[in-house]
Amino acid sequence: MNRSRWKQFAASYLLLGSLLLRAIGAAGLGSAPQPQSRTIQLPKNAHPRLHYGAARLATALRAAGYTVQVQQQDKLLSKKGLIVVGQASDALLKQAAATAPAAADKAPGKEGFSINSAKNETVVISGTDNSGALYGCLELAEEVKKQGKIGANLHLTDQPEMVMRGACIGVQKPTYLPGRNVYEYPYTPETFPWFYDKALWVKYLDMLVDNRMNSLYLWNGHPFASLVRLKEYPFAVEVDDATFKKNEDMYRFLTEEADKRGIWVIQMFYNIIVSKPFAEHYNIKTQDRARPIVPLIADYTRKSIAAFVQKYPHVGLMVALGEAMEGVGQDDVDWFTKTIIPGVQDGLKALGQTEQPPIVLRAHDTDAPRVINAALPLYKNLYTEAKFNGEALTTYTPRGSWAELHRQLSGMNSVHIENVHILANLEPFRYGSADFIQKSVQAMHHTYGANGLHLYPESSYWDWPYTADNVPGRQLQPDRDWLWYAEWSRYAWRANRPRPAEIEYWGGRLANQFGSDVATGKHILEAYEQAGEIAPKLLRRYGITDGNRQTLTLGMLMNQLIDPKRYGLFTLLYESESPEGEMIIEYAEKEAKGEKHIGETPPQVAAEVVAHGQKAVAAIERAAPGIKQNKDEFARLKNDMYCYDALANFYAQKAQAALLTLRYKYSHKVADLEQAVPYLQRSVAAWQTMTKLTKDTYLYANSMQTAQRKIPMRGVDGTYKTWVEMLPVYQRELADFQHNIDSLKAVKNAPVAVKTVALRNASVTLLSKGVNSYPVTIGQSVFADTTATITALAPELAGLKGLRFSKAQQVAQGTEIRFSTKTPVQVLVGFFNQKSPRFLPTPTLEIDASANDYGQAESKISNAVAITGLPPVNVHTYSFKPGTHTLNLARGACVILGFVEASQPVPTYNAGLGAAGGTGKEIDWLFE
Repeated sequence: MNRSRWKQFAASYLLLGSLLLRAIGAAGLGSAPQPQSRTIQLPKNAHPRLHYGAARLATALRAAGYTVQVQQQDKLLSKKGLIVVGQASDALLKQAAATAPAAADKAPGKEGFSINSAKNETVVISGTDNSGALYGCLELAEEVKKQGKIGANLHLTDQPEMVMRGACIGVQKPTYLPGRNVYEYPYTPETFPWFYDKALWVKYLDMLVDNRMNSLYLWNGHPFASLVRLKEYPFAVEVDDATFKKNEDMYRFLTEEADKRGIWVIQMFYNIIVSKPFAEHYNIKTQDRARPIVPLIADYTRKSIAAFVQKYPHVGLMVALGEAMEGVGQDDVDWFTKTIIPGVQDGLKALGQTEQPPIVLRAHDTDAPRVINAALPLYKNLYTEAKFNGEALTTYTPRGSWAELHRQLSGMNSVHIENVHILANLEPFRYGSADFIQKSVQAMHHTYGANGLHLYPESSYWDWPYTADNVPGRQLQPDRDWLWYAEWSRYAWRANRPRPAEIEYWGGRLANQFGSDVATGKHILEAYEQAGEIAPKLLRRYGITDGNRQTLTLGMLMNQLIDPKRYGLFTLLYESESPEGEMIIEYAEKEAKGEKHIGETPPQVAAEVVAHGQKAVAAIERAAPGIKQNKDEFARLKNDMYCYDALANFYAQKAQAALLTLRYKYSHKVADLEQAVPYLQRSVAAWQTMTKLTKDTYLYANSMQTAQRKIPMRGVDGTYKTWVEMLPVYQRELADFQHNIDSLKAVKNAPVAVKTVALRNASVTLLSKGVNSYPVTIGQSVFADTTATITALAPELAGLKGLRFSKAQQVAQGTEIRFSTKTPVQVLVGFFNQKSPRFLPTPTLEIDASANDYGQAESKISNAVAITGLPPVNVHTYSFKPGTHTLNLARGACVILGFVEASQPVPTYNAGLGAAGGTGKEIDWLFE
């Protein structure tokens, strides 16, 4: 080709290339795409929730490549690509709705929204209220994030099923503060540094709104003395001036940020508690369950509430009438209707506000239906709250009397909220069974008739915001337990979602968390769901209580399995919070009598939990090769699955040993005990595995580390909170069992003689007036105003000096004992073994957090005294140090059997007197 022809060819080629590039550019191919523009338009006077929602939507759009601006104007802008946000009733939204196709769906209800495409690439987000518009923004933001763009032909309407959907934070600690009692924690930077961390609050509140939660509960015994100052009681403030100012600033920040996200902050408090400075000023106790309502404390409480409502108008209140105040009675009604509600009304009046903040009545240790009936004529924005499965998670098939109470509360003219509380059987391991949680929420609707959720942290409630994981710098609960909050929230929004689609959904969420494919995410979900059956089944078949005095993951003693009544068996666990079935002691008795078994049985659960553990481990191992991110967290999750597997084996083997031991109770054949030994040995071996799995991975098992904790061991001064501490206990139990079997064989099954040691009277000075003493012997009357006499008593009690009170006065006013002592002593109090308003209620930690302040929670000698015409008497002991003391007991008849030296132990056994019949056939000594 010659030079001139080459130039001609090159020019033609360049011209063709230029034309081709222009054509490609016109088609938008081969070059960086021009960013699409979107304008989010809000009404001129838009609520902060709309601004927040618009900002979240704008962030998602920019991440997808859009340019975004936000404008406020009441006249609809005439431009392409609008996103109009507001309430359906806004003038702006009415203009925008005219450009959209008519929606076939009916208008959504409270907190509902619709998202519709309109002309000129406009999208209309219309909320029934400001929260609905906010949720619509978040919904579209999530779609943009998922699709990478705004979809075409949008038409979506949604709204929540549950009216209240909230989580809680305990402004409390694992142990008591020096010189204070339970629940007494002033708001200070030293005690709660996290409370003053604004970035942490923003992160947490964003998590709540992402999960469409609309309430946040702060739990504290007496928060008012940290947040308000009363001119009548200026000395009641519990913090210094600098801290008080910080508290004001933080509380306002928190409530304003929460309101932007459609979240009510609800401050919980207990009754009757006063601040420590207030108590010291008037020389009274901060809390006293037996204390009646007095005008001074009522006035202080009413003024505190009024000042709080006036100062923080967007905060609701949650009222716990029980625990610190004697529950179930007219005092509850009076306190709620004559002190608390008037206090709120006083605050609203001073504020000039008519919108009533929510008041949530906790249906705990009180007659909630009676209180609500009395309160509704006075205040309309009332809610009730009760525990779903006690302080645990045990079943999605609740029944019995507890279910009846929930249904009764749900049928009143207030919204009933289900409280998923403490989770003492789950902590500290991760829990994420979507199947169990979905069925639980469905039960809240269908069995209980409830329409609200109050969700506790999955574990470490008392140690917020940290988990128990042994991670440098500590791990935050919202980070670790994101799945816990997401699952409960999703089903609180809508419970009836098809199961196959839910497996896909959660498989995708978990895949996204760990950078895997969806198949791997489904393996992780299966591991969560298999492990998620273990703790609920174990507690509901083998447990003592649904409360936080039992830490399930620390195991149980053999005596707790074979003699649960000795440890204060809380029967509601089996009657209402478990499927129909049998306890270990019931199963053993039926086996001995050849009777037919009913429902879920202990051997059945033993086999099932072992199978669940094996499947959980297998599923997590299948997932392991597919993990691409968050590998350290996956390793912790994997370890938890192995922990659940070991826990299942520990309990399954121990339950079988317990059944064989109980067979000996009826057969008296040592061979039955010998058969139990290998099971107990395997149980100890499983516990050795638990110690290896947890020794370096967890700081503790239970976040409540006070003496209230009783099972498996009493948690005094933070002891017995790890699996390593429990290993010698279980090893010693096995050794004692083997030794006692050898002893039985050596004496050819002869009964072991038990030496009786009479208790000695302690020297005390009685300061109570008008109270006479009497010798505790057969034939003596026990009350000053009746002829009821002792007909039989445990030999240890003979010769003690009892105190005679008027039975009528005990029932009407309670019992007060004032005394002084120079040495440590125990007061022996006899409780009648029958529930009745006539009798002093037995100390019960499930409803009374102070029920073990004097070591009185556990019965010592049960069925210890028989009295004419009255139920048998169980003896409890109250311990006191040297000094002058006043013991106030609640209303109800009881027997004061005297004072004994604290150094002399009171034996623990069943004397079998009175209606209990002959002496029980205890076999507890086999493990002691």
